[in-house]
Amino acid sequence: MPRRRPPEPDAPLDRWVLSWADFVTLLFAFFVVMYAISSVNEDKYRRMTEALSDVFSGPGLLRGVSPSMEGGSGILEGGESRNEATATLVGPADEVETRLLQDLRARLEADFSNEISAGEVEVQGSDLWFSIEIRSSLLFESGGAIPAIEADSILATIAEELIDLDNPVHVEGFTDNEPISTAQYPSNWELSAARAAAVVRLLAMNGIQPQRLAAVGYGEFQPAYSNRTAEGRRLNRRIVIVVSRDEKVRRAVTSFGSEQVSPDAVSEMLSEQTKEEAPPALEQVQTEDGILIRQASPED
Repeated sequence: MPRRRPPEPDAPLDRWVLSWADFVTLLFAFFVVMYAISSVNEDKYRRMTEALSDVFSGPGLLRGVSPSMEGGSGILEGGESRNEATATLVGPADEVETRLLQDLRARLEADFSNEISAGEVEVQGSDLWFSIEIRSSLLFESGGAIPAIEADSILATIAEELIDLDNPVHVEGFTDNEPISTAQYPSNWELSAARAAAVVRLLAMNGIQPQRLAAVGYGEFQPAYSNRTAEGRRLNRRIVIVVSRDEKVRRAVTSFGSEQVSPDAVSEMLSEQTKEEAPPALEQVQTEDGILIRQASPED
């Protein structure tokens, strides 16, 4: 058996310093390389943004020059700057169109007189649109979006009144605040949108042009009744079919929902008002305690 060599009394004990120095050097080189890779070449970045600007918006857009000043037409011929586009406003109510809407509303009220008396259908509106509110229980099973057999006759009656007209139609779906979480409907958003889409599909199957139709799902977030009671939750589970005077009105109504647009808001949409004519929403009033911010009065 070999004998173990005795340790040298003067052996160096600081060899770890060399390894540590090599490690620190490599770490420093690593960070230097990472910094070099992450640095941005500003000149190349500027040339790239200018090239993309010439392709999509006409030459010189990012250099502060309007495409029309350099003759650029953008990515599409005849394109115009958004700053030059005129605002799309809803025109005032027309007497003939208003009478047609009122006649159509009266016919639908007569068609659903029994359902209206039972509180299952409600027809209401203004000079620009009217809505047909139907309880979801008449059209769908609980928690589902497949139309029931009774829905065919109800929607066929509505389609028969609308088929010969050009008015845009959109369907709004609403639910109560009871949570739903299934594989098909993870939340009330999906359920309300699916029900609205199902009604749109049946209206199209009954002859209404698909170009006139749209579907919107509001879920539980626009309740018309209190969700604190069972009756209120039942009334909140509804489908609203909105018949608008024209496409501009439909877009204005769908922005907030037919039940959220008041008659005062309708009057604001009818004509353009200058900033001088429209009173400010808020005003500052100087008081002894300081500046008070309050809602402005029309006479002020």
